[in-house]
Amino acid sequence: MRDVAVIGIGMTKFGELWTMSIRDMFVQAALDAIKDAKVDHIDSMYVGTMSSGLFVGQEHIGAVMADYLGMTPIPASRVESACASGGVSFRQAFLEVASGHSDIVLAGGVEKMTDGADVTEALATAADQEYEVYQGVTFPGLYAMIANAHMNEFGTTREQLAHVSVKNHKNGSKNPNAQFRSPVTLEQVMKSTLVADPLRLLDCSPVSDGAACVILCPLEMAKKITNHPVKVIASAQASDTIALHSRESFTTLNAVKHAAEKAYKQANLTPNKIQFAEVHDCFSIAEIVVTEDLGFFGKGKGGQAVEKGLTSLEGKIPINTSGGLKSKGHPVGATGIAQIIEVYEQLTNQAGDRQIKNAKVGLAQNMGGSGASCLIHILEAV
Repeated sequence: MRDVAVIGIGMTKFGELWTMSIRDMFVQAALDAIKDAKVDHIDSMYVGTMSSGLFVGQEHIGAVMADYLGMTPIPASRVESACASGGVSFRQAFLEVASGHSDIVLAGGVEKMTDGADVTEALATAADQEYEVYQGVTFPGLYAMIANAHMNEFGTTREQLAHVSVKNHKNGSKNPNAQFRSPVTLEQVMKSTLVADPLRLLDCSPVSDGAACVILCPLEMAKKITNHPVKVIASAQASDTIALHSRESFTTLNAVKHAAEKAYKQANLTPNKIQFAEVHDCFSIAEIVVTEDLGFFGKGKGGQAVEKGLTSLEGKIPINTSGGLKSKGHPVGATGIAQIIEVYEQLTNQAGDRQIKNAKVGLAQNMGGSGASCLIHILEAV
């Protein structure tokens, strides 16, 4: 297997992009990534999208995007793993380059969520239809169950959940591509509309449009193209039961734990060697649980860590420097690639006001549904 590097990135703003179609968004992000990589062609491409058929009535997304990007007849494939679709796109591109089958591969993700579809119904397809959705459970409801279990088992507080949102909005205010660029206070989060007890509106990621793309190639080729290649040192994927009630515990995400174990082994690193991470904070409780299952904090200590500032930009391990899904936005198919872009920008000193000093190793964790699928990638500045 060859060493693989990221050499180019492109991303639209995230938000309610009323003047752009799903094709427009993807093409903009892809062209920007190709330009940034300084390559004159790509050999293959992957498009992560969760529910383009439900959101905009368009399937066959791989061919659509290759067509409108002007890249036919190259291979172009759509990949799907609910909200982890972008992460799978990146992993497939990584494996294709690592295997030696292709040299320059585009990994992208896109979702157009605001064109009139029933978003709750579309997102619910990532849950168990027979045993969860049929009974009326929504994703805020599922994560509310996780939050209540965590609070009961470990004493996690409502204020600690709110601190996740406050931190991520502060980070997002420094990200020009973020959907929400206004900081929020603890009081605002605590008094926002109740969605599914104990989760309130400002605990929940928004409905978003957006696209993100990256270019991967062999590391040796990357060194000839750029002075700052970013090496992919781990790519891991795992799954769990799709239904929450089938798990031994509501407060542990086994897909995250298993993917993390594989990723750390591949990278020959321990969790304390990770300097910063982008994690899947679709709800505030998700960030807390994920940081525990990644091994950054002991079980039940994630809420305390946020409250103490350990995950802030200046903390022990900055989490979601981009603003996370909460502030940056969550166009579900694009999220996993946007996380990779944030890690890349940090490692190449391009993160502006949210830049971490001496960033060398970063992690991206992308998750589908209530944790039924998980992708973890670790990247390193070369």
